[in-house]
Amino acid sequence: MEHWTSYLYWSISVLAILSVLMPAIKNTYWTFRVFDYPRFQKFIILLVLILVWFFTFENPTIYDQVLLFSEIILSFYLFYIILPYTKFGKTMIDKIKPNSGEKPLDILVCNVYQYNNNYQKLIDLVNENNPSVLFFLETDEEWKNALKSATDSYPHKIEVPLPNTYGLLFYSQFPIKNQEINYLIDDDIPSIVADLEYNNDIVRLYGIHPTPPVPQENPESTERDAEILLVGEKAEEFGKPAIVFGDLNDVAWSRTTKLFLKSSGMLDPRRGRGMYNTFHAKYWFLRWPLDHFFVSPHFRLVDMKRMKSVDSDHFPIWISLVVRNEDKEDQFEISQEEKEGVVEKIEEGIEKGDAN
Repeated sequence: MEHWTSYLYWSISVLAILSVLMPAIKNTYWTFRVFDYPRFQKFIILLVLILVWFFTFENPTIYDQVLLFSEIILSFYLFYIILPYTKFGKTMIDKIKPNSGEKPLDILVCNVYQYNNNYQKLIDLVNENNPSVLFFLETDEEWKNALKSATDSYPHKIEVPLPNTYGLLFYSQFPIKNQEINYLIDDDIPSIVADLEYNNDIVRLYGIHPTPPVPQENPESTERDAEILLVGEKAEEFGKPAIVFGDLNDVAWSRTTKLFLKSSGMLDPRRGRGMYNTFHAKYWFLRWPLDHFFVSPHFRLVDMKRMKSVDSDHFPIWISLVVRNEDKEDQFEISQEEKEGVVEKIEEGIEKGDAN
C-alpha cells in the first residue's frame, strides 16, 4: 500500500514541479504560457504536498527528501511571485480622497462574454454605480442594443460591435476630444484610444483586448505580448496622464506584464492591495487577474474593486482615480537589454499579425 501511495505522491509532485518550472521557459507557445496564470493555485498545491509528504513516507529515501526540499524551494519562489499582489506587498500609487467638489474618474470594465444573454444584470450594475466611463468587451450588435437603456445617458461613445468576440463598446460622461479605432496587430482585433477632457486635463485612455494564448484562439502569445507592449510604448511616448485597461488575457505577474510596466513607466494599482481576480467567475479555485488598469504616475487611487457577477465568465472591475502631480517614485527601471527585447517582441508580433 505504501508503495502505491508513494508512487501516486511522486506522480503528482513531479507534475506540480513541472507546472512551476514551465513559465521560466521563454517560449511563446500556449503549452508554456498557460502555466503563467495559476501561480497562486500552484502555491496552494505545493503547500498541501509538503504537508502530505510527512504522512506518505515512513522511511524516506534521499530522493524523497530531495523531492520535499524541491517543493519547499518552489513554494517560496511562488510566494515571492505573488507577494506583491497581496496586502503584504509594497503599494503602487498613493490612495487619497478627492478634494471637495472634485469628480473622480470612475471606470467600469467588463468582459460580458458575448454568448451571455443576461443583459439586465450589467444594466443594473451601471445604473446602481453610475461610473463616468464604461468599457465593455466581447460585445456584438445584440449587446449594443440591449444596453441602450443604460448607455443612452452617456453622450460620448465609441462603438465597435463585432460578432467575433472582440467587439468593444466605450461610453463616457466626459467629452472625447480625440478618438481612434486601431487594429494594431490583427485586422479583426480592434483597440481604442480616447482623449477625455477631465477636470481641465486631457486624459488618454487605451482600451485593448488582445487574443489569449489558447489553442482555440491563438496557439502563441506573440501577438498578445506585442499588442500589450506596443500600447505601453504609445502611452510612454504620450507623456501625459494615460490609462491602459481592458481584458489583457495576461496575468499581473507575468514576464510580459512586468516588461510592459518597465517600458511604459506605468503603475499597477493592484500591487500591495490584492489580486482582484476577475476570471473565471464561475469556478472559485480557477481564478486569476486578467482584467487590468495600468496608470501613468499622474494619478492617485480613490478606490478599486471587483464588482458582482453579471453572469459572464469575467467579473467586472472598477477603478476610481484623480489626477495630481506626476510622481515617478514607484516606476520600474528598464535595462538596455530589456528595451531591445521590447522592440524585438513588438516587431515579431506585427510580423505574425495581419494588420500591417
